[in-house]
Amino acid sequence: MGIVNVTPDSFSDGGAFLDPAAAADHALHLLAEGADIVDVGGESTRPGAEATPEQTQIARVVPVLRALRSRGVTAPLSVDTRRAAVAAAALDAGASMVNDVSGLRHDPAMAPLIARTGAPVVVMHMRGAPRDMQERIEWHDLIADVLLDLRAALGLATGAGVRENQLLIDPGIGFGKSVDDNLVLIGRLREFRVLGPPIVLGVSRKSFIAKTVGGDDPRDRLEGTLAAQIMGMLAGAALIRCHDVRAAVRSLRIAHLIAGAGNWPPQQPSGP
Repeated sequence: MGIVNVTPDSFSDGGAFLDPAAAADHALHLLAEGADIVDVGGESTRPGAEATPEQTQIARVVPVLRALRSRGVTAPLSVDTRRAAVAAAALDAGASMVNDVSGLRHDPAMAPLIARTGAPVVVMHMRGAPRDMQERIEWHDLIADVLLDLRAALGLATGAGVRENQLLIDPGIGFGKSVDDNLVLIGRLREFRVLGPPIVLGVSRKSFIAKTVGGDDPRDRLEGTLAAQIMGMLAGAALIRCHDVRAAVRSLRIAHLIAGAGNWPPQQPSGP
């Protein structure tokens, strides 16, 4: 899943693709590099970010989606939003799925919209909202708590009529988690398989990488990003959300081939 941020303030590439034509060109570039899905968002959800009005989001994402469909793109297009009105406008403009970082909790109209349209939806884990999520890092048991929250979000979805085959889950790396929490979640991702839906992992260029191996500039976090993506894929992630599609596709393909050949984990040499 290639990322297209149509925003002035996203943590990694804010402002780079605010122009709809530039955003559409970037989406085409990501598809050429091997992206299966393009995720278009008109609201920054970086830590501390304030909410973006619905009409502003719509004005940002709809022209991009329409441009891509008019240019013959048939690949699935996703809209990254917490607001049902934005999701509805995006689906009308050519999006085919929704990525909701609030896990359907921010807008009560979102789950019924998903049920009514039949669109796939990524249900992500986050406590609070982007503006205050990093102030809510308290866990009784990290894995158990995130599982409990995601199970409740899935129940909200199915209770509104969303079918199980529409659902994907995302543990929300970087959303209300400490550096250590993020590392634990990636390492134990396989434990989320118990919930059933395919797992989406978004670690691309996130600050926990800089805080562990360096890279003050988000664009200087490629090595850490690739390592986290590979570990996540090996632990069961079905979909990787990323900025650097070409590098992700190549590294994940090699890791997948090695794992499929029975060579993972590497065997320790015997003897002295």
